[in-house]
Amino acid sequence: MKGIILAGGYGTRLLPITKYLNKHLIPVCDKPMIYYPLSTLLKMGINEILIVTNSKDKKYFSTLLGDGRELGCSFRYLGQGLPSGTGGAFINANKFINNDNVAVILGDNIYGEFDYEISKKFTKAQSGAIIYAKKVEFPHRYGIAELISGNKVVSIEEKPVLPKSNYAITGLYLFDEMLVPLSKAIKQSERGEYEITDIIKYYLSNNQLSSELLSENCFWFDAGTISSLETVSSYIQVFQNSNKVKIGCIEEVAYQQGFITKKQIKKIAEKLVTSEYGQYLLDKYE
Repeated sequence: MKGIILAGGYGTRLLPITKYLNKHLIPVCDKPMIYYPLSTLLKMGINEILIVTNSKDKKYFSTLLGDGRELGCSFRYLGQGLPSGTGGAFINANKFINNDNVAVILGDNIYGEFDYEISKKFTKAQSGAIIYAKKVEFPHRYGIAELISGNKVVSIEEKPVLPKSNYAITGLYLFDEMLVPLSKAIKQSERGEYEITDIIKYYLSNNQLSSELLSENCFWFDAGTISSLETVSSYIQVFQNSNKVKIGCIEEVAYQQGFITKKQIKKIAEKLVTSEYGQYLLDKYE
């Protein structure tokens, strides 16, 4: 399975910061935001990843992450012009997807640990789509999935006044090979974009949509606003200091997944030795 990180848009909720910096490159605690969704895909066993962003920002992501070979991965970049929504991104990513199953994650979504084995089993033999849902305190603020029998989705609503459940649809999805054809078939929304919600609704109407529930112990943040950015940064700092680990450390995850060797991760750490981040890697893998 391949992976796609959606890291485009204008990040208007984070102005004026995003006047000069792509939202997904903003520091969250001690690393760029993009490291967190990237580490999630790596933990899912995915090492062939496309980052979809704005045409003007493509070079910055490439400078930061390179081609992925240092991490035993393949990173590619797609720079889009005017935003056309997530469906438009999938159409433009047609050659990368190439009829494979794909995991899609929003670039500003940050996750704790969950069951990664589900995604590893979602091979080309599997069909349909899976959404990752999380129980939330204020469901009217989110897209909501109504569930029965544990994980079967029977309806979805966007920020409902009277929610049918308290399970929010988070920014992580698994799609089968129909993703691109469906993206081409849906119509533009009122705001002129091809929405991922319409793709999900197609799978729902054809009884091909299921969900995976994130446990109450698994944190999930949408770092798309100033307040949420501050909250998640503080949370991660406290968690890392308390547990002597780093969340979103892509080099460490690549090593744990067997994409690189101990010798390779040590070599990467030596390049970063003047930073706390690099020293963490050296201390752990010397």
